Amino acid sequence: MTYTDTAATTAAEGTAHGHGKPPRRRSGLWGWIGGVIAALILAIIIFLMLFNWDWFRPPLAKMLSGKLHRPVRIVGHLKVHLFTWTPTVQLGGLQIGEPAWAPKTDLADFDTITVKMKLLPLLTGHVVLPLVELDHPQIAMFQAKDGRSNWDFSDGKKPGKPAKLPAIQNFVINDGKLAITSLQRKLSFSGTVNAHERETGGGKEGFKLGGTGKLNGKPFLMNVTGGPLLNVKPDVAYPFDADVRAGDTEVTAKGEVPHPFNLGSIYADVSMSGRDLADLYYLTGITLPNTPTYRIAGHLVRDEMVYQFQRFSGRVGGSDLEGNLKADMSHGNRPDVTAALNSRKLDIKDLGSLFGATGHNAPAGPRLATAAAKPGASHQLLPDAPLDASRIRSMDAHVTFKAESIIASPNFPLRSVSLGVDLDHGLLVLNPIAFQFPQGRMSGDASIDARGAVQRNAVNLSVSGVRMQNFIPAQKGKAAGGPPPIEGVLDARAKLTGDGDTVHKAAATSDGEVVAVIPGGVVRQAFAELLGINATKGIFQLLNKDQHQTDIRCAVADFRVRNGVLQAQRVVFDTGVVIVNGTGNINLNDETLHLVFKGDSKEFRVFHLDAPITIGGHLSSPAFGINPTGPAIQVGIGAALGAVIFPPLALLPFIDPGLAHNADCASVLQTGKSAGAPIKASQVRNAPRANPKTK
Repeated sequence: MTYTDTAATTAAEGTAHGHGKPPRRRSGLWGWIGGVIAALILAIIIFLMLFNWDWFRPPLAKMLSGKLHRPVRIVGHLKVHLFTWTPTVQLGGLQIGEPAWAPKTDLADFDTITVKMKLLPLLTGHVVLPLVELDHPQIAMFQAKDGRSNWDFSDGKKPGKPAKLPAIQNFVINDGKLAITSLQRKLSFSGTVNAHERETGGGKEGFKLGGTGKLNGKPFLMNVTGGPLLNVKPDVAYPFDADVRAGDTEVTAKGEVPHPFNLGSIYADVSMSGRDLADLYYLTGITLPNTPTYRIAGHLVRDEMVYQFQRFSGRVGGSDLEGNLKADMSHGNRPDVTAALNSRKLDIKDLGSLFGATGHNAPAGPRLATAAAKPGASHQLLPDAPLDASRIRSMDAHVTFKAESIIASPNFPLRSVSLGVDLDHGLLVLNPIAFQFPQGRMSGDASIDARGAVQRNAVNLSVSGVRMQNFIPAQKGKAAGGPPPIEGVLDARAKLTGDGDTVHKAAATSDGEVVAVIPGGVVRQAFAELLGINATKGIFQLLNKDQHQTDIRCAVADFRVRNGVLQAQRVVFDTGVVIVNGTGNINLNDETLHLVFKGDSKEFRVFHLDAPITIGGHLSSPAFGINPTGPAIQVGIGAALGAVIFPPLALLPFIDPGLAHNADCASVLQTGKSAGAPIKASQVRNAPRANPKTK
């Protein structure tokens, strides 16, 4: 036997005597391990089946409190059914409290919340909920005056994003209650919410939210309905209808949520109507100007925190309005609004509402809904309705407005209007302000600074190239078809600053300068003679409609404004036959006029009354008259001369030799130019000098 044979024989014997047992021991070990694992799984299953899930309520409540930044309590039972293809969690008595600054109540209280989820999608990271059912939910939404809201679950550093829920196939709400209180919007609302999965005789019952309340002291009604929340698919849009009414304001919407339960995306066709667009602040939080009655419709799109009102059109007062508006709400309680607005035909009367004016320019109701405007006298022209500075501070905006044509009175032939509005943290700037007339324009800018305790206002306007004859009513009777009483180009400038939250207060405290210049033109001679009180000619020529004309060599009215009083600095109206000088003031506080115009004839007059023309009364109703002091003195002197010396001498005080000199028009125009009137330098250089007189 060889060595090889011996080794083989030994190995065979070893095998025969049990040397192969180790492999059998390994097989037994794996079996033992498998048995232990099976026992553990069975124990876990039994444990989970018998586990009292109520023990998990405290850590669950703590976790929810951290997520919601609110105190959370679970006073009911927690039940979990895991061993099914649709695991179910049922939570009873869930109560969500308020943040520290809100009323000490509960934001939400649920009797029972039942949630079913699909197991297989969950294993792949997708949450699909076959059922979410809420029993007797009670929601109390609250918003403070500063805009903080208890439904904003953010950490306070950034505004909360719109709700995005997982795909819910069946959503059920049984006997829900909803209460909304907003101190900022002056809103109180109480309503009911229901969404059933049962079928009624008329079909499947859908979502319903309805209730009543008060909005800014006026009755408030809201109804929202939607399709049945059964077999909802995440890629099929969910339709809804809404009807909201608050006093004279009505808003209706017909839209859809493209991805159900993702409220960050909404499309809707919206129509709205009411007495004043400013009233929409209480519904939207967006500051809008005061307007006449309106009716507007457009397409609303929500994309996360950005809202767009697209392609809207309608009427505001007697004007049409169309355009696009975007409101970015991502800055918390501070909307950032951009808008491009256009009117094909603007009724000029509608612009008065922006400043609180009514049809008669009497004090209007409060602008932007502040406290009621104080009553004023019937003669008041400047509006006294206050501007709500808190709304000006609450948002930012960039708005452009253009009116392609104007409905205006014959005495105010405006052709087009263009405005730009910028609002930045309480500073409102109107730039440009552009009013186009048939000839000439008015342009400039204005500002309202509401950043401080006292509202500061400024206006800087220029009138250039405006033809005065376009603002004079058409002549009637014998004068019909003839030349207007006055023709010429008017250039003017007003630069004022004042404090106050109304147009009247700002004007009554204003400082600055107002100047108006007529570089040249023609005037009806009868009118010029009346300014010189040529008793034998001027009055009768006016009565006889004499249309003879004389030149306007130049004219200026320069007023210095201090504390709301326009004090005449230099008032000159120089014509070919009469030179007129004016004095006096205009008080913007009580709106009274105290002006005197004295004319001196440049030609010999047999019977001339030294009787200055006076303008008194109020801005809304000026009173024209003749100062009787001069004629009374003339009559007295004439009577004395006639009685004592020689009767024909009684006429001597009434004879005017016509020695008045021409004005130095270059100096007159330079006065206007220095005060800011848009006069060309060439007009000043070429202006007629004081001598010789022009007759």
